[in-house]
Amino acid sequence: MLVHNESITILGAGLTGALLATILAQRGMQVQVIERQQDPRKIDAYAGRSINLAMAARGMNGLAVAGLNDAVAPLLCPMPGRLLHNSDGTQHFQPYSAHEHELNYSVSRAGLNAILLEAAEQAGAEFRFGQRCVDFDPTENRLTLEASDSDTPHRYSLATARLIAADGAGSPVRRAMAPLPGFDFEESLLDHLYQEIAIPPKDGQFAMEAEALHIWPRGGYMFIALPNPERDFTGTLFMKATAADDEPSFQWWQDPERAARWFETTFPDVPALVPDLADQLQNNPTGVMGTVRCNRWHLEDRILLIGDAAHAIVPFHGQGMNAAFEDCAAFSALLDTASDWRDLFQRFSAARVPNANAIADMALENYVEMRDTVRDPKFHLKKALAFELERLAPDQFISRYAMVMFHADIPYATAQERGRVQAQLLDRWTRRHEVISDIDLGKCLREAREALPAL
Repeated sequence: MLVHNESITILGAGLTGALLATILAQRGMQVQVIERQQDPRKIDAYAGRSINLAMAARGMNGLAVAGLNDAVAPLLCPMPGRLLHNSDGTQHFQPYSAHEHELNYSVSRAGLNAILLEAAEQAGAEFRFGQRCVDFDPTENRLTLEASDSDTPHRYSLATARLIAADGAGSPVRRAMAPLPGFDFEESLLDHLYQEIAIPPKDGQFAMEAEALHIWPRGGYMFIALPNPERDFTGTLFMKATAADDEPSFQWWQDPERAARWFETTFPDVPALVPDLADQLQNNPTGVMGTVRCNRWHLEDRILLIGDAAHAIVPFHGQGMNAAFEDCAAFSALLDTASDWRDLFQRFSAARVPNANAIADMALENYVEMRDTVRDPKFHLKKALAFELERLAPDQFISRYAMVMFHADIPYATAQERGRVQAQLLDRWTRRHEVISDIDLGKCLREAREALPAL
């Protein structure tokens, strides 16, 4: 039988590790969390490298398992839709959902992590900060750690009976498992980088519409901005790392004047909002993005990968954190039914891998939508038609975006497959039309019922 009061070691005290530590400690387990960074509640660990997070239904469900929704609520800024900033200076608001109650929320990574760490400590979890994993022996479940929490850094080994690796996309535990028979993983970096630009409040208020995700789509690249409770915005530029000289890329940052001129010309309404734009463009760091896929996430009953360590994805569907929190909720549910730890790890891995692969694919596809497809009038017609069909028959037709963001009971893999069929139908229904009033909605519903099983 599954023993609930034994010792568990979690590597990584980020969002996933902290939430899972809370859930396990609340169940009476002895949880030890090892984290390479110093306590982020005591230092500014995220400056320039955070990418604000989008909280959606799956993430809220994960927080609910630990009873933390009320604690997190003050951090949430509602975003009912996208506000597109077009090249000609016009703006267009596009709701995320056909239903007003379905919202995404912007949330600060640092603030959220602090709440999760506090909750885990209150539940009884023990944290050891400043302990960097430099090696891992999967045959002995032995970590080699480098301690930087004292004046004299030193290395030591730590044997673990059961290890859960929540140590991020660059997980040393995952990489140490690579030579093991039957374990395969793939790391794929996107050829685009990101750079954050802080947009301060104006006269103590939001400098732009507060309840929206702002997007400046420009085809091969884009700028976005998400609101924060402090009435500022976290802006992020996404663009190729390198390209031909006449194609915009972060190579241009080698010439500060050229970079500033290009930014001011491409996103003309942004410079007035950012007094120190030139300084931020030159001094704020750039970050990489990529996808991690594993064929399985566990080794026997001793090692489990979770969150980004198992399935890192690019940020363009706002689901990295949400998928990881869904991992935590799924793991918690299996604790009640698994016969032993091996059974738990096997069932968890089998259930989550297909869904992680599905959201990884959809996140990559959504980058093209955000930076380019949203500029196409046909895209907006398809979106309007999808909303109308969802209002008329919500058990039959729900947009793929809504299935991913607002329907935590629909697995990612199901959303991906239904979305593929729905995209084909929407293409056909809108091919010869420019306005929704010319489309036979009754015929669309009949064909949807023939092509898709009821939800």
